[in-house]
Amino acid sequence: MLPCLHSQRSTEPTMETSPIQRITSTLRRAIGKIAGLYHWRSIRERGWLWASGLAVVTLTVILFVVGIIWSAEPDPFDVREKALERAGGDDSLLVPGYLTTSTLMGVVETMLDKPGGYLSNDRLPPTSLLGLPLLDNIPNWEFGVLVMVRDTARILRNDFSRSQSQSREDPDLANAEPSFNFPNDSWLFPPTEREYRKGIRHLDAYLQRLASRNDPNTQFYARADNLNELLAVVQKRLGSLSQRLNASKEDVRINTDLAGDTAARQATEAPQLLVVKTPWLEIDDVFYEARGYVWALLQVLKAVEIDFEPVLKKKNAVASMRQVIRLLEQTQIPPSSPVVLNGDPMGWLANYSKTLVSYISPANAAIIDLHGLLSQG
Repeated sequence: MLPCLHSQRSTEPTMETSPIQRITSTLRRAIGKIAGLYHWRSIRERGWLWASGLAVVTLTVILFVVGIIWSAEPDPFDVREKALERAGGDDSLLVPGYLTTSTLMGVVETMLDKPGGYLSNDRLPPTSLLGLPLLDNIPNWEFGVLVMVRDTARILRNDFSRSQSQSREDPDLANAEPSFNFPNDSWLFPPTEREYRKGIRHLDAYLQRLASRNDPNTQFYARADNLNELLAVVQKRLGSLSQRLNASKEDVRINTDLAGDTAARQATEAPQLLVVKTPWLEIDDVFYEARGYVWALLQVLKAVEIDFEPVLKKKNAVASMRQVIRLLEQTQIPPSSPVVLNGDPMGWLANYSKTLVSYISPANAAIIDLHGLLSQG
């Protein structure tokens, strides 16, 4: 008997799939399943209640994604490049004051034209639904920017463009300042954006007259005392922001309101010990307001450094100005968490507010030193 011959099945070699191919295949299957949920036949089989739930989930996801995209803070811009672009590339037009005015315009334009546009006055969906935790940061950032814009517009109108207190104020700057002081949350009649763009147009009219050099009444005086007027306001703003950020955790302070003057009085009595604490729901509001203010301040100081360069050199204050800018740049490091963490100062969890103060306070101290240098004869 012949032995049984066992035939072996020949198998063709299979090609191994790469990790990228496996991930791609998995994603395709997942997308196919999700797309199937929205098929009219699937919706009809599951009923209107299931369809309503699917619509709510879909809307929530869309709003969350839109909110994340629109919550990204704009990048800083090159102030000299922006001014040259506005001057049509003609370097001869960059007279003293051109960069400061151009930068103020650029700050407002960035606030209005960033992804999502200006959000503080939105009343209709989808942006009206973004005032939720994690998604309301940009309106507070916009308010911080706006505070710096208003301060700079006021200094530009009252100090930079005038030689003395009895001099005539510039008509365009006199119209620009109230435009920027228009309420930041007006939806209609008129909308806030319209008023702020009107302010930009007045600044542009002033800028064109300044660059033409044909009107002796259109001036920008790059003097030490004028720059000190701006720095004096900035000191108070940064000091206030530092106090509010520090109050993310309950803080007991000694009342120093009347310190240094034995004859000083105040209208209302205040306790010797003050307990301050920012409400929990407002901690992220203060944090992003501070980031917005410092973002705008950085742009303005970079322009001021160029416009006031001869003054800074004469006062040996160039290095001091650059140190202020370097310290403020550190405040713009993007947070790694979508939530503003509020841990104990020496605890396991970070405290973003205290960290921001650690950058703002040295910068404010450097501004005080710079103010002193400019005040010297």
